[in-house]
Amino acid sequence: MKKWLTSIILLCVVFALAACGNSEEKAASGKEKAAESKDIKIGATAGPYSDMVTKAIKPGLEKKGYKVELVEFSDYIQPNKALNNGDIDANLFQHTIYLQNFAKENNMDLTALISVPTAPMGIYSNKFKSIDDVKDGATVTLPNDPTNAARALNTLRDAGLITIKKDADPLKVSEKDIDENNKNLKFQPIEAGQLPRSVESADLAAVPGNFALAAKMNLLDALTLEDMADNYRNIVAVKTSNKDSQLSKDIKAVVESADFEKVIDDQFKGFGKPSWMKK
Repeated sequence: MKKWLTSIILLCVVFALAACGNSEEKAASGKEKAAESKDIKIGATAGPYSDMVTKAIKPGLEKKGYKVELVEFSDYIQPNKALNNGDIDANLFQHTIYLQNFAKENNMDLTALISVPTAPMGIYSNKFKSIDDVKDGATVTLPNDPTNAARALNTLRDAGLITIKKDADPLKVSEKDIDENNKNLKFQPIEAGQLPRSVESADLAAVPGNFALAAKMNLLDALTLEDMADNYRNIVAVKTSNKDSQLSKDIKAVVESADFEKVIDDQFKGFGKPSWMKK
């Protein structure tokens, strides 16, 4: 009986080990298949950046063997949540400063992979045909949020309409940092989404590129366009754990390609290119 019992125990152990081995092999095989999968999802907000994914990035990735699905979002919160949760593999809708702040506030580990051409802020007017025509006391609508207000004031400075104190932080410039306002411009901060309509009532309107495009405005109609800092240019973002993955390398290669730049030049006129594209 003892011999029979010992034999039965040994057989059970053998079968258990075999089952574990098979499970481990299946798990390893599943991981390999997942790693080899080229079905990917890229998120973007509806508008110019979903168009950029579709027209300029997706074709290049498909040439590399990927099957790309575009996932469109209507706000600036869900794309990062979806990326952090693994529901999408990359997203394109935000600039570096927004990504860093959002990731910190929401305890997410996300990384900017590469910057892309971005619609710049423009100074628009239905009353003046050039910056030189701007009259004394002209009204200027500009965004009421600090980040975009700084961009607007920097653009007005670059156009020669105001000067800004030399010790001011370019990313945090506000009206109190204005050194000279020789045209006596009158500033009217309003919600950014209302700026395109303000072109009708104000003498000048500083309109961020995404809002201008959403309102069907032509970027090239601006009296002057922002010389955008790279921190404000939109980026392709990925999870930090995936920043060195083959997919990330392939996305970068596509964005850095001549085919990508040609699509930008042909179909995204007025978009400011990041510094790496100008080298």
